[in-house]
Amino acid sequence: MMNKIVKKQLLAPDVYLYEIEAPRIAKKAQPGQFLIVRTHEEGERIPLTIADFNREKGTVSIVFQTVGAGTDYLGRLKENDFILDVVAPLGKQTDIKKEGTVVCIGGGIGAAPIYPIARGMKEAGNRVFAIVGARSKDILILEEEMRAVCDELLITTDDGSYGIKGFVTNALQQLIERGEKIDEVVAIGPVVMMSSVANATRPYNIKTVVSLNPIMVDGTGMCGGCRVQVAGETKFACVDGPEFDGHQVDFKGLMQRQRMYKDKEVEGKKHHLCNLDRIERRL
Repeated sequence: MMNKIVKKQLLAPDVYLYEIEAPRIAKKAQPGQFLIVRTHEEGERIPLTIADFNREKGTVSIVFQTVGAGTDYLGRLKENDFILDVVAPLGKQTDIKKEGTVVCIGGGIGAAPIYPIARGMKEAGNRVFAIVGARSKDILILEEEMRAVCDELLITTDDGSYGIKGFVTNALQQLIERGEKIDEVVAIGPVVMMSSVANATRPYNIKTVVSLNPIMVDGTGMCGGCRVQVAGETKFACVDGPEFDGHQVDFKGLMQRQRMYKDKEVEGKKHHLCNLDRIERRL
């Protein structure tokens, strides 16, 4: 079953939000889960966290940045175009329950998947702080959406163009220092950001959950590409996660694995753009 793009929105340079018709997925999707899209027969499989779902409309939303061949092709699609395959919901859902005070942290594109988690935590009766970080104000996303589902929103920018100058850990430290009793932190974003958050909460013994998105192929645990070391054991992000105890993740090993494929992504994008140009000239 092909899935229609019913809404396309540019959130920031090279960052898109797609709302996709997928009634079966929307019926079962939960915060923290992800999907895999394939745009066309020769397209790669792209894992993306579910940024939102609307059970009444039968739609799910994704937010992505065009950084490689697959996402570049995906970003060229328009409203009313169809995506060939959308497989979901995959992975384990976020353990949402009443904890007390929860801090939900989204770094960069991580603001999208942290949104339904913050909303779910609030609906479960928690006091919710949200921290959203970006390099600068012009690439900050989902500010108003996050503000609507939490008790307080703190924004950080690397360059100080908006909110607190610095990183999400600076805002987190402010909450701790002003005496907030934090029962849980949930962080989603770049690996280095999640590692920093885990390091910041460790001295205070604050429960910290991170969502990992390593290299992934099939999403069923068969390929082993998404393996990560957690508490000294090998886990697969697609079936054992994507969420894990941030204090137990081997972030150093994870970052080393991610760097292994950086050059391939760049090469793939160059080759892919050439193919797209040829396709467009034939149309």
